[in-house]
Amino acid sequence: MEDKRILYVSSEVVPYLAENEVSLMSYDVPKMINDQGGQIRIFMPRYGNINERRHQLHEVIRLSGMNLVVNDMDMPLIIKVASIPKERIQVYFIDNDEYFKRKATFSDEDGVLYPDNDERAIFFAKGVVETVKKLNWVPDIIHVHGWLAGMLPVYMKHYYKDEALFADTKIVTSVYNQGFDGTLDNDMLKKVLFDAVPENDVKLLEVPDYNNIMKVSVAHSDAVIIASENLSDDLVKFVEASGKPFLPYVGKDKFAEAYTNFYRNQVL
Repeated sequence: MEDKRILYVSSEVVPYLAENEVSLMSYDVPKMINDQGGQIRIFMPRYGNINERRHQLHEVIRLSGMNLVVNDMDMPLIIKVASIPKERIQVYFIDNDEYFKRKATFSDEDGVLYPDNDERAIFFAKGVVETVKKLNWVPDIIHVHGWLAGMLPVYMKHYYKDEALFADTKIVTSVYNQGFDGTLDNDMLKKVLFDAVPENDVKLLEVPDYNNIMKVSVAHSDAVIIASENLSDDLVKFVEASGKPFLPYVGKDKFAEAYTNFYRNQVL
């Protein structure tokens, strides 16, 4: 994978958040490609429970200051950056006081999902693409991890479909068993349609539960990785029926070779 450019977009990454299946793979896979001589960037949201001082985050003024429109509202985009110690890996953080200042990731202290998680997902997707455009960094592959990043493939295929920068970029989505109960805001579909996304392509968002968000993400990706051993039958069947190249679940001890071969032979 030497000199290949891979953009990792994840809802959670260690060491900035607690260890779980998504956050660990969102670190291990980029590290593997970095070790192979690939060029990588990682993007994640800057949640309020990330300790900026400890992790030495700092704002990148030349990338910040843009307004993104979410559901007809102007939302300021702030970009921060940090380096993972000892790995020479840069992580970019998408920030906005309205969406990401609160001191938790997806839900409050009672475990209730934040009512604007759908808008946070849309803002995150747009923020990543706009920042990569400003960096003028052309990825060969964009690899998406975690449901909050699940809108990125949708926006790449529709909202940003005419961006010459991404003409040859392939999108891979990893599907995990790590979701949420219930649904996001019932108006999520309306908010996505506001951005001129064709309704037929995102109709599943009428019921914005975890499975449907991942199905929409898969449907707009070029390839898929089943990243959890015990993924629901519903999602496995959807991936298998999608017609996309997909990599079945591979254990932690064997993922490096399997992911590299999948990138090389099925994606690029």
